[in-house]
Amino acid sequence: MKPRTQSALGYAAIFGASLAAALIAGWLGTGVDNFAYDWVFRLRGASDRQPETAILAIDEASLSQMGGMRHLRRGLGEALEQVAAASPSVVAIDLILADLGDPAENDVLAAAFAKIPRLVLSADIIGDGRDWEEPIEPFLRHAAAVGHVHGPPGPLDGVSRMVPLEQIAGQRRHWALAFEAFRLSRGAPEVTESPEDVQVGNLTVPARREKSRTVRIRYLRPDAEGGSQIPRISLAELKARPERTREFAGKAVFVGWTAQSAYRDRMLTPWSDGSYMPGVEIHANVFETLAGGRFLVDASEGAIALGCVLLAAAGVFGFVLLGGWQAYAVAALVLAAAHYAPYGLFGAGIVFPYVAPLSAAWLSTVGAGSWQFLSVRRALRAAEADRARYQQTLHFVTHEMKTPLTAIQGSSELMTRFTLTDDKRKQMATMINAESKRLARMVETFLNVERLSAGQMELRREPFSAQVLMDACLERARPLAERKRIQMACGQMPEAVIEGDRELMEYAVYNLLNNAVKYSPESSEVKVIGVLENNSLRLAIRDQGIGMEQDEIRKIFQKFYRARTAVASGISGTGIGLSIVEQIVSHHGGRIEVTSAPGKGSCFTLVVPAHAGAALGTADGQPPAGAQSRG
Repeated sequence: MKPRTQSALGYAAIFGASLAAALIAGWLGTGVDNFAYDWVFRLRGASDRQPETAILAIDEASLSQMGGMRHLRRGLGEALEQVAAASPSVVAIDLILADLGDPAENDVLAAAFAKIPRLVLSADIIGDGRDWEEPIEPFLRHAAAVGHVHGPPGPLDGVSRMVPLEQIAGQRRHWALAFEAFRLSRGAPEVTESPEDVQVGNLTVPARREKSRTVRIRYLRPDAEGGSQIPRISLAELKARPERTREFAGKAVFVGWTAQSAYRDRMLTPWSDGSYMPGVEIHANVFETLAGGRFLVDASEGAIALGCVLLAAAGVFGFVLLGGWQAYAVAALVLAAAHYAPYGLFGAGIVFPYVAPLSAAWLSTVGAGSWQFLSVRRALRAAEADRARYQQTLHFVTHEMKTPLTAIQGSSELMTRFTLTDDKRKQMATMINAESKRLARMVETFLNVERLSAGQMELRREPFSAQVLMDACLERARPLAERKRIQMACGQMPEAVIEGDRELMEYAVYNLLNNAVKYSPESSEVKVIGVLENNSLRLAIRDQGIGMEQDEIRKIFQKFYRARTAVASGISGTGIGLSIVEQIVSHHGGRIEVTSAPGKGSCFTLVVPAHAGAALGTADGQPPAGAQSRG
C-alpha cells in the first residue's frame, strides 16, 4: 500500500472513530451533560425579571395553628377569602382535593373558591398512568381550569429542569397547572396547537408534541441571601398580619405545601446546593418562564450530529492540510470551539450537549495529531533506511569490487610499464575485459537487489536449469578453492527448472560457495548436494570450516553482522553478502536453512520453488539461443 493511501485511510479511520465515539458518549454521557447544563444555567440561564407570582404557603406553623390536617380546608378557605379580596390575576391550587373530607370544612373552602373568578385546581395521574385523580365536584364546579401537577424529576439525579405542558391518562388530557394559570391570566380562551409549538394569546411556546410539549424551566435568580425572589406568605402570617394581603394584588397566586413534612412535594433544581425546592415554587417558576417568553430550546439531533461532524472534520483536516505548530494551533481552536460552543449557544437560548462534541473534538485532534506524528516518524525512518542503504552500497563497492579493480589496475600497469610479448598482452587484455564485465555484472546485480528491496522493480521471471546454474557458480569458485587445495565435490544435480532471475540466483549461490571456501581450512572439502522434493529444490552447500554458535544463526543475515568466529579468524569481510543472499532468495519465494557448530563447519541450504524439467541453458553460463539477456 502506498504511503499516501495508507495515510489517507488512517485519517479516515480516525474521523469515523471520532463520530462513533461522539455517538456513544452522547448516549452514555447524559449525567455529565446535565451537570454541565446546571453549571451554565447558573452562569447565564436564570431569569432576572420581576416576579408576577406570589406563594400562599402551607408551612409547619400554619398546620399547627389550624389544628393539623383535619382542619386544612377550613383554614385554607379563610385565607383564600382574604386573597380573593386582593383581586389576584389567577389563583392556582397545588393540592389534590380528591377525598370527600368533612362537609362543613368543604363548604368553607367551596365558598372561598366561588369568590375567585380565575381558579385553577390540580389533578394527578394515578393507576400507573391509566387515570386521573381530580377534585371532588363541590370544588370542581368553581374551577375555570384543571391542570396537572405531574412533573417528573431528572431520571439520573432527581433534578427538576423541565416540565411537560401536557399529560394524557385514560384518554383525557390536562395541561400543566402553571400553563393553565398563565392562559387564564392572559385572558386566552383556548390553546392553539401545532406539532412544533403551542400558542397562548400572543405567546408561542416552542414545545414539540412528540416530547409531551416539554419546556425547560428558567428559574428566577435567587436573591442576595440565596432565597427565592418570589414572595412567600404563609397562612399563619396572613392571619397574623392581614395587611399583607395586598401583596397578592394582580399576582398569580400559587397555593401549596412548603412544610418540611411534605417531603414528596420537594425537588432539586439547577440552583440547588443540596437543598430542595417546594413543588408549589417550581410551578410558580414555570409560570415565570412562560411570562418571560425567553425559552431554552434543545438543539435538534440533526444539529448535534452536524456539529460533531464539523468538529471531527476540522480536527482531522487540520493535520491533513497543515503541519507543525500550525496544525496544533488549529487543533487548539477546535478544542476551544468544542468547549465554548454549548456556553455560547446557551446565551441564544439553545441547549447543546457537552459530551458528544467534546468527544468528537478531542478524539479527532488527538488521534490525527498522533497519526501525523507516526507518519512523520515513519517517513523519517524510511529516510534513514535510504541513507543506510546508500552507505551499504558504498561498503559493497569497496568490498566486492576491490578484487576485479585490483586485477584491472595491475594488468594495465604491467602493459604500460613493461615491454610484453603479443601473447602476454593479449592474455592481459582478455583478463581486463573479463574483469570489467564481471565488475559491471556485480554493479547491476547489487543495484537490482536494492531496487527489489525498495519495491522499485519487479523480479524478472524466466526458466533456467538448476544444473546450469550450479555449473556456472562452481566454475567461478574453483580458482579460489584450488589456491587453498580445497576439494569441491558436487553430487548429481536433479533435472530441475527454477523460475526467476538467473543472474541474481547465480550471485546468491556463488556467494555461499565463496564463503564456504573462504572460511574453510586448506586441504578440506566443500560438498554441494541438490534434491528436488515437493516442488522445491533443496540446494545444500556444506563446508568443514570454522562454524558458528547457534545463537548467531538468526543474526548472520543482518547487514554488517559478522559471527564471532569469523571476526576471530582474521579473515576480512563486511557482513553484507549473506543479507543480499537472503533478500534474493526471499524475493524468489524461498528460504535459507542453516546448521552450524564451532569448529565443525556449516551447511547452508537454499530452498526455492522448482519443478522437474529438461536442462535449459548451456554449461558456460550463457542463456540458450534466442533468450534475452540484460546488459
